[in-house]
Amino acid sequence: MDSGLLFIGFIVAVALLFDFFNGFHDAANSVATVVSTRVLSPGQAVVWAAFFNFVAAFGLGVHVANTIGKGVIETAIIDERLILSALIGAIVWDVITWRYGLPTSSSHALIGGLVGAAIAKAGTDAVIGAGLRNISAFIVISPMVGFIAATLLALAILHIYSRQAPSTVQGVFRRLQLLSAAVYSLGHGTNDAQKTMGVIAILLFSTGHMGGEFHVPIWVILSAHASIALGTLFGGWRIVRTMGLGITKLEPQDGFAAEAASAAAILFATQVGIPVSTTHTIAGGIIGVGSIKRLSAVRWGVAINMVIVWILTIPASGLVAGLAYLVAREF
Repeated sequence: MDSGLLFIGFIVAVALLFDFFNGFHDAANSVATVVSTRVLSPGQAVVWAAFFNFVAAFGLGVHVANTIGKGVIETAIIDERLILSALIGAIVWDVITWRYGLPTSSSHALIGGLVGAAIAKAGTDAVIGAGLRNISAFIVISPMVGFIAATLLALAILHIYSRQAPSTVQGVFRRLQLLSAAVYSLGHGTNDAQKTMGVIAILLFSTGHMGGEFHVPIWVILSAHASIALGTLFGGWRIVRTMGLGITKLEPQDGFAAEAASAAAILFATQVGIPVSTTHTIAGGIIGVGSIKRLSAVRWGVAINMVIVWILTIPASGLVAGLAYLVAREF
């Protein structure tokens, strides 16, 4: 096996490592609500989420992978060092934010990494402006959609069950939350794993290992979903505490509303090929269900810190990736 093929294999392994860490870092998105409402134990919750992260590989398409592969930076400039640098930028930012228990978007970290490495190699003309603008817009849109949809669903639940005893309501939604957590994990798995698929596929395409037409091979799909499911299985408990306990106190009906609304938004975005942040969406949902009780039920200081990190994610991971590329091109 020649050294070039070995290097490509190494980069694919790094991409799957990023996917593993994506699942590890974003386990909070899938399990925080169901753990904080005590519907499942932490161990049960991560197994439940990991299973549906992997099942998402079957039948939900690769629209987001195509966007990542062809819609962020010009494919003509892509080479092995650029992809490796992008992954380094994303992984470094994920490690930093995990260390401090800050829920951030692994998806946006990867996009920032691609943009930063591309600019370091070929300048700003290498970035597809329309694609980056659409993705950046969803830094605002996805939490707002999660907030509005979860608020409306939570209000509907309050109205429908207003005459029921709290214990009865909680009993109903403890069962329903198993379903909402499963559907959310499907959405998380399919949207987030597809970003890694897109990176691997464009690496293979740009280095001539795919043939004449861009596509996502089945082994890439299965590997990406297996990696993100394994990462979820290990779970990032620092961030689970922030998402599930740090923003607001959740009851089973609150968790159901946040998960169901966020899952619907993420699955819709996946089908139209938009790489949204599952972190942003579920955080917006949690804030929404907390705020209908009373505004003081939300720990706004925690929420503001999260928003600051969201804004910093693309430029910070891009800076690390750009520096990594300047080093990598010397070798």
